[in-house]
Order: sequence, then C-alpha cells, then structure tokens
Amino acid sequence: MSKPDELLVDIAALVESGHSNQMTLTVVAGGAVITGRLAPEAVWRQRVSEVLADSARLSEFSAVFTAPTRVEKTPTHLHFHVARILQGTVGIPETGGMYRVAIDDVSAWTMGDFSYSDR
Repeated sequence: MSKPDELLVDIAALVESGHSNQMTLTVVAGGAVITGRLAPEAVWRQRVSEVLADSARLSEFSAVFTAPTRVEKTPTHLHFHVARILQGTVGIPETGGMYRVAIDDVSAWTMGDFSYSDR
C-alpha cells in the first residue's frame, strides 16, 4: 500500500497497547495469504526468542529478539502468532507459526482467520 490503511494501523495499535491478543486477522501481503492471531510485538519477540533458544543450531540468534524494542508512535508491523500461510488446501505450518508483516505491504485484509477443508 502506498499509504497504510488507517483502520489496520488502529487495530495494530490496540493490540500493541495490550488491550487484546485475541484479534484474528487475515492479510494478503506480497501475494501470500497469512491468517492468524495478532500479538503485541514484545510478546511475539519473546516467543520467537524462546523457540530459538531451544534450538541447538539457532540458539545464538535468540538474543536478537530479546533486545529492547524501539517504541514506535504508530505501529509499522503486524505480529502474527498461531498463524498459517494459506497455500491451496493447506495452511503452512499446520500447527501455526510466527510471522511479522509490514503494514505497508498489506494489500488486502479481513477480520478473522480462514482455513480450507475438503469436507
């Protein structure tokens, strides 16, 4: 988007303020459809750090995510957890992942998350 959607920025700001971590959202960014729950950036960073710390090969990257975050006046990114990239009839990964999406890159969005089923 050349100019971020003000409503989407407001939703991100409310999540960042800690008022809710239950907002589910589906966005299209760079042609990918990403669906899941939004988290405040600090919570998202902590969870990524924990996952990396538990990895024998990637633990050295854990500290990058625990470094103090800059306090942005206006959110610039959405932080998804328990999220999937929708590809055909599957969501990748099935159990959900953690994604960071620049609000400027979102070309479409809707509230709620999607899943596909052949049933």
